[in-house]
Amino acid sequence: MSMDMFEEKKEQPDGQPEQPGQQPLQGAPLAARMRPPTLNSFVGQEHLLGKGRVLRRAIEADHIPSMIFWGPPGCGKTTLAYIISASTGAFFSPVSAVSATVVDLRRIIQQAAERRKAHAQKTILFIDEIHRFNKSQQDAVLPYVEDGTVILIGATTENPSFEVTSPLLSRSRVVPLKPLTAEEIRVLLIRALKDKFQGIGELNAEITPEAMGHLIATANNDARIALNTLEIAAQNTPPDAAGKRQITLEVIEDTLQKRAVIYDKAGEQHYDLISALHKSMRDSDPDGSLYWLAMMLEGGEDPLYVARRLIRFATEDVGMADPQALVVAMAAQQAVHFIGMPECNLALAETAVYLATAPKSNSLYEAYTRIQKEINKGSSASVPLHLRNPVTPLMKDLGYGKDYKYAHDYPDHIVSQEHLPDALKGKEFYTPGNAGYEKQVLERLKGWWQKKGKAGGPEDKGPGAES
Repeated sequence: MSMDMFEEKKEQPDGQPEQPGQQPLQGAPLAARMRPPTLNSFVGQEHLLGKGRVLRRAIEADHIPSMIFWGPPGCGKTTLAYIISASTGAFFSPVSAVSATVVDLRRIIQQAAERRKAHAQKTILFIDEIHRFNKSQQDAVLPYVEDGTVILIGATTENPSFEVTSPLLSRSRVVPLKPLTAEEIRVLLIRALKDKFQGIGELNAEITPEAMGHLIATANNDARIALNTLEIAAQNTPPDAAGKRQITLEVIEDTLQKRAVIYDKAGEQHYDLISALHKSMRDSDPDGSLYWLAMMLEGGEDPLYVARRLIRFATEDVGMADPQALVVAMAAQQAVHFIGMPECNLALAETAVYLATAPKSNSLYEAYTRIQKEINKGSSASVPLHLRNPVTPLMKDLGYGKDYKYAHDYPDHIVSQEHLPDALKGKEFYTPGNAGYEKQVLERLKGWWQKKGKAGGPEDKGPGAES
């Protein structure tokens, strides 16, 4: 049964009405009215729905498995579920985990079983925000997903690994959806401006490029926010003498109550601001660091890009002076994935301040650079025999592992033996700095050098010195 969302409401054989969302929704927000009815009109998620992709083939063949749609708000999870309902012969029973109870689920499952017995018709149980269901609610669905009474489609913004029970996950396929790109949201906005039936085409509205850019940037990849904001802006813009409603940047700013940040995240400014952020943190200035961070985020920069730069800074400019900096930066990256913008802005701000106020050392960067130079010069020496494992009798006969000193057999677990190839014997690449935690590393290495009875070592060289 293939059904267009613009067809009249029909009755199912068991007397139950067709699922909601399959007919024009008078008075509904623009985002709900503009839900595309078919896969061909769906925007985004090409990695799942492009020609020849497995999920698209499954939908077109009406072989739908139980699935969990996992993605950020406004990326099309609910819309895709409705398209599946319109493209297959299954009855569609949508519920929201915010309000649904176990009683509601049992009623739907009982009806699904009767429908299956009487008409051999499958039922898709769509649970929006499934992460809000507790374990008992998820367990109530489990047996009927397993025996095929219902096909489960869940939608969640949270990581299913943490929010969906393992038994239910094992019987479902997790389908990750990506955030919509700026160009994809632009397509949806233009479509809504032109559509006179479901969109706002009858309002005769036009939007300036600056207003469009600001709307897309502030929507944070959420098509729902972008479309509904566009409708409010159009409705509250009076027509000019020619009957046109000109939606300007000022109108969008007023609608959003958010001033536009002049920031070109695809051009030179993108590189200028990340450079300013990096240098402010390197110079231990938390105020400058916060300012440039906020300029990027409020201008619509991808927060994951910022998180990646903070991680790089933690290793390049803080390094061993505070190894915890990398842990903090990685936690910020997880926060970006977990809660997204705008909530993740403080996690990134906390990380920027932590990095700016942390002790600094580029000793790891310098050490790795020295090794890169050696390798680029053609250094490809073999591993010394005493460091190789004699895993076969032949290897042992060839001297593999001979004279290797096992550190735990020696006082303080310290041994004096060479670990570099013969061509690099005695070479030193890593020289600790004398700030933060790395100062302890420096003192520890000095003690080890003395116990090994070696000349030179970190006590004879300043931080960052070449060997």
